[in-house]
Amino acid sequence: MTKQTAPILITGVNGFVGKHLVREIARNNISVIGVGREPTADPEISKLLHEYVNIDLTKEWPKTDEVSAVIHLAGLAAVGPSFENPQDYLNLNSAMVTNMCEYYLTQTNKSRIVVVSSGAIYDPSQNMPLTEDSEIGYYSPYAVSKVLVEKQCAYYRNRGLDCVVVRPFNHIGPGQSEGFLVPDVVNQLKVGEVITVGNISTKRDYTDVRDIVRAYRLLATTPELNYDIYNACSGTSTSGEEIVNLIKDVLKKPSTEVIVDQSRVRPTDPAEIYGSSARLCEDTGWVPEIKLEQTLLDIVSS
Repeated sequence: MTKQTAPILITGVNGFVGKHLVREIARNNISVIGVGREPTADPEISKLLHEYVNIDLTKEWPKTDEVSAVIHLAGLAAVGPSFENPQDYLNLNSAMVTNMCEYYLTQTNKSRIVVVSSGAIYDPSQNMPLTEDSEIGYYSPYAVSKVLVEKQCAYYRNRGLDCVVVRPFNHIGPGQSEGFLVPDVVNQLKVGEVITVGNISTKRDYTDVRDIVRAYRLLATTPELNYDIYNACSGTSTSGEEIVNLIKDVLKKPSTEVIVDQSRVRPTDPAEIYGSSARLCEDTGWVPEIKLEQTLLDIVSS
């Protein structure tokens, strides 16, 4: 692939997904401008960046050289804490999009802007698989903030910007921090013979983060897209129990005792959620390539 004349700008570049996205973009011979709130770029990716900008995106947007696309990852992204700080989620997540889009309205070159929303905005009580036309639910301040951001994108599309929304479902991979099922189980299994979990009977749609960031790259670089919104997901569901058993197999601890902490079980959790990425596959040629077993092996080995 020939090197693009202008780099891709990535926000939230120091996060779990951001670091994988930098590697994906760099592998495809496209230079990267990284934006983060940390003083410096993470050492894992610093040498892969053309430039790093430390800035508070809720206050302003950085003035950079012309870019071919923007992939906007930054934002408050945890569902649980959003109930404790609902207004922060609404204010901060929407402020960044406002500052970004108002800046690019002033630029002659209208770069493609890929804004990362979430598959968590869907109402889980409807038929599966969830498509881009499925009903939206409003079950957390986090989800509401993502819907708000999507509406902002629609507004700025009407103002002439090339805004594309992507809704990723659950994504896992090397480098994911604690607080999620897979890293929590792996870390417990590495140090003991008993693990404590929440409800692992529910089934969710898991995709390797490296496949997810490839979808982001394709959405940023595919010249013509037919839609404004795309799901990014595997199209299949896997139970938490299956995940736990696969990790036990990888770590060769098949007899490890699993204790369900009832305080972490939410009776309202939907039994199964999975989506359809047919639209993304059709328009960009994307398909998930990394098998779940390989993802878990890579996580354990990282």
